Amino acid sequence: MVPMTSAVERNAAVATFAGGCFWCTEAVFAELAGVTKVIPGYTGGHVPRPTYEQVCEGTTGHAEGVEVHFDPAEVSYRDLLEVFFATHDPTTKDRQGHDVGTQYRSAVFVHDAEQRAEAERLIEALDAQGVFEGPIVTEVVDAGPFYPAEAYHQRFYANNPGYGYCRVVIDPKLAGLRRRFSERLRRPAPEG
Repeated sequence: MVPMTSAVERNAAVATFAGGCFWCTEAVFAELAGVTKVIPGYTGGHVPRPTYEQVCEGTTGHAEGVEVHFDPAEVSYRDLLEVFFATHDPTTKDRQGHDVGTQYRSAVFVHDAEQRAEAERLIEALDAQGVFEGPIVTEVVDAGPFYPAEAYHQRFYANNPGYGYCRVVIDPKLAGLRRRFSERLRRPAPEG
């Protein structure tokens, strides 16, 4: 018997981003309306099925990233890109805050020519507008294999909101997201 898929799964598109620690990036995209699933993991490297410890060593070439499944009827790829660039520093090479190494690089892993063109157009526009103090160094590269991170990394913020890193780093990031993109956030389910 073939399992049935929901309409959301059939209509889902995929975007892959790396913007530093995947706990932060997952928490950001999980708040957006139209996002059906966010999977933290490893991408952009040369070692099959790397572990967190291997990626942290910086020798596998992987970035901590997220695979974002979304319904294009509710949220556009451009919307996702705008949130991505607004919620991390795309001007620092191999670094986000205190996290340093190639595994923390800023990258957009594109799944087709349309995604590539959209990402490149937005980067060009943001640079031309001088939105950031320096030029954007975000890589725009073809998506390759994506390896989901270990179970304890999945939904880390949702499962550990009191954890120090979550309070100090993720909470302020989410507060900024909620101020700037309130119209793009999930609405609470009606009660009753």
